Amino acid sequence: MSLDPDLWSHLDGTAIAHVATVLPDGGPHSVPVWVGTRGEHVVIMTGLGSQKARNLRGDARLAISLTPPDNPFAPVILRGRVVEWLDGDEGWRAVDELAHKYIGAPYSRELDRVVALIEVDHHQIGM
Repeated sequence: MSLDPDLWSHLDGTAIAHVATVLPDGGPHSVPVWVGTRGEHVVIMTGLGSQKARNLRGDARLAISLTPPDNPFAPVILRGRVVEWLDGDEGWRAVDELAHKYIGAPYSRELDRVVALIEVDHHQIGM
């Protein structure tokens, strides 16, 4: 699915998103994340051994929601699946792109990070 230009503008902003994944027992798991785009994909970063990463390696489906700061009554909701993981130098380039967007500086190298490339299956802007 090609991303809608309106969706792109929200994802390329600095709203904090929430990603929901599926726990091994089928329950929901939701955490705040930085979100962006890379090519035709949505990207998020996570720790190698985080619950989010473990969930997505077991079941690649996820949902992401965010509320644009300039219009809190027009939530952005999307569903999709992780189609690729970026690590190593390529992963760090993607991590730093997100970090520069949110904090204006490269991300600390104290903890390992990986980036999930997400293919969007469905999206909705507003109620």
